[in-house]
Amino acid sequence: MRAFSVTYKFSQPLTVPARQAYLWCTDYKPNDLSLMNMKGLRIIERISSDTIILREVIDRGGKKVKKIKLIKLHPATLSWHNVQISGPNKYSEFLYQIDPINRRASKLNFTGIMVIYSKLKLTRRAIRKIASTEKRSDSTAWKLLAKVMTQQLKVIR
Repeated sequence: MRAFSVTYKFSQPLTVPARQAYLWCTDYKPNDLSLMNMKGLRIIERISSDTIILREVIDRGGKKVKKIKLIKLHPATLSWHNVQISGPNKYSEFLYQIDPINRRASKLNFTGIMVIYSKLKLTRRAIRKIASTEKRSDSTAWKLLAKVMTQQLKVIR
C-alpha cells in the first residue's frame, strides 16, 4: 500500500467575533456530526485543557467508518489542529485558524493535509481531483457549521 499526500485549503467567513468563534468551534459535543448533516456517533475524551481525543463512527452510505482523532488546542492563537491517529486516512492532519476581520466578524482558515492510501500509484491529476472533492466536502460542512454557529451565538448576544 502506498501513501500519498493531498493538500487543500479554504476560508469560511464567520459572522461572529473571532474569540467567540474559536470557543464555539472547540467546544466539542456528541451531536456535532448532525450539524454537518452526518450520521454517526462521537465520543469525546478530554485528556487535558488543550488535548482532546475524538472517537467517531460515521455512517457513509451504509458503511461504518471508524476514526480516532487527536485534537490539540492553541487558544492564544485561536487555532487548533486535528490528527487522525486511526482510520482510513491515518496520519492526516487538519489545521484550523480563526482570524478576526473586525469586532463582529472573523474567518476560519482551513488547511487539510490528507494521507491517501492506494495500491496503485496516484497521478497528479488523481491527487488534484481528490483535493477538489475533499475541499468541496469540508467547505460545505463548514458552511453548515457557520450557519448554526451564527444562529446559536445570536441567541446568546
